[in-house]
Amino acid sequence: MEKLTPGLENSWKSALDKEFDKPYFYSLKSFLVEEKAKYRVFPPGSLIFNAFNLTPFAKVKVVILGQDPYHGYGQAHGLCFSVPDGISKPPSLLNICKELASDLGISTPRNGNLEKWAGQGVLLLNATLTVRENQAGSHQNKGWEIFTDAAISALSAGREPVIFVLWGNYAMAKKSLIDASRHHILTAAHPSPLSASRGFMGCRHFSQINNLLRQMNVQEIDWKL
Repeated sequence: MEKLTPGLENSWKSALDKEFDKPYFYSLKSFLVEEKAKYRVFPPGSLIFNAFNLTPFAKVKVVILGQDPYHGYGQAHGLCFSVPDGISKPPSLLNICKELASDLGISTPRNGNLEKWAGQGVLLLNATLTVRENQAGSHQNKGWEIFTDAAISALSAGREPVIFVLWGNYAMAKKSLIDASRHHILTAAHPSPLSASRGFMGCRHFSQINNLLRQMNVQEIDWKL
């Protein structure tokens, strides 16, 4: 069978090359072809690997882990928690902006596009990279998690040090993939309105990240949008 090589940035393609030969990846590809024949799938095909393409492997300073892409029309563009310009901020992103304001005094931006963070080395990675329109979680357990776990493991093994930001129980379950002796791990409740008051609000992760980067003599993140 012909090897599947998605439109992935070259350094990530090298880091994840073995994944494209594995049976799960062929099954995932087949599943997506079938889904797209019947349903609208988000994000658009050209943006599925947007997180990787905007933040090359060698430039990753920070990883923020999400779970699923947004499933509403026009919301998902391949970066966790982010929406394109002109799209209203979903509730979790609104809480992220509130925490930014509380932590760093950054006024709430008009847009919720986090591409500026991605360009500075913040990998905004969802565990599942696609979703069926209006059906949250519809593409879970189809193979994407194996692929994104491989990306986390590649960063843990091949880069040093990286700051991993795990919000919520789902993201925290990825701790086992990360070598805590080499990397920094920040955890808090998920920014969703259902849980943000239980430890996300007030976590001050944005200032903590910049403090850690300073200690590593690495350029801080400009969190203003």
